[in-house]
Amino acid sequence: MPLRLPPLPALRFFEAAGRHQSFKLAAAELNVTPSAVSHGIVGLEQALGVELFVREPRGISLTATGADYLSYVSEAFSLIAIGTQRLPNHRADRPIALSCAPTFASRWLLPRLAGFRARWPNVNVSVDTSHRQVGFPVDGFDFAIRLSRAPVAGAAWTRLFGERFVPVCSAAYLATLRADRDERSGIDWRRATLIHVNAASEDWQSWLDTAGVEGIDPANGLRVDTIQLAFEAATMGLGIALGRRPLVDSDLASGALVEACAPTLASAGAYWLVSADNVERRPELFDFRRWLIGEAEHVDTSLETPDVATRDGAN
Repeated sequence: MPLRLPPLPALRFFEAAGRHQSFKLAAAELNVTPSAVSHGIVGLEQALGVELFVREPRGISLTATGADYLSYVSEAFSLIAIGTQRLPNHRADRPIALSCAPTFASRWLLPRLAGFRARWPNVNVSVDTSHRQVGFPVDGFDFAIRLSRAPVAGAAWTRLFGERFVPVCSAAYLATLRADRDERSGIDWRRATLIHVNAASEDWQSWLDTAGVEGIDPANGLRVDTIQLAFEAATMGLGIALGRRPLVDSDLASGALVEACAPTLASAGAYWLVSADNVERRPELFDFRRWLIGEAEHVDTSLETPDVATRDGAN
């Protein structure tokens, strides 16, 4: 007797919505409307006779039954993806698919990809910088680079390097904060505009506490969406950004930005390379992973040796 399966499109909606905890993000990933996802999951719940999500004004969350069912559905899709990759006629020449944050891609990864292409000219690489969770191997990605305090269960994580925070701004803006002061005595923080990154979990409060700067409201200032925008705003003289080495190193080397003052602060997190399970079975994936780890070993070792105590912080 054949197995009776729920509608497969509805299962795909459920897997994506459960992984993202959002109908909207699932719809964006699957290139459908949020309404289509919502209606598909309602139909799935009716077919199964169970409630998979709790729907609240602020969003959705999985029920206990939904969370348990998601683990089976996710594993089933993973098995299908792995089986497809193992087919004899499956395209072996598809690009290496990598997910990472846009600032990391533009400031660290892309400048080094020419070296990879020189060694492996016939291997193509696809870089995705959208802000979304990646499911291995369901989403078709081979690697992801994530900023995290520690590895997360469910995938192979390899630490690449840490980062350090240092206040940066344009030389002209720094001069205005040192007006009528001895340069060696520092800057007038009361006149400084702090540039914040909305999504950053570690921001100015940690640095101000470490530096012993008091009387400053860390919530005030200019807010932007990405680290890249924060650096660009600082270059334009709009304030002081919390530079992240090594991502800000090229701006410091060119003089577009200068260090506003000491000290630097070691981040509680680090950049990690997350690998899919099939890396060992595709030579080009193995080579790319080995190359990327080798490039990370060349990061300035001073970034890994804090000169101030590292503080706990969520990432």
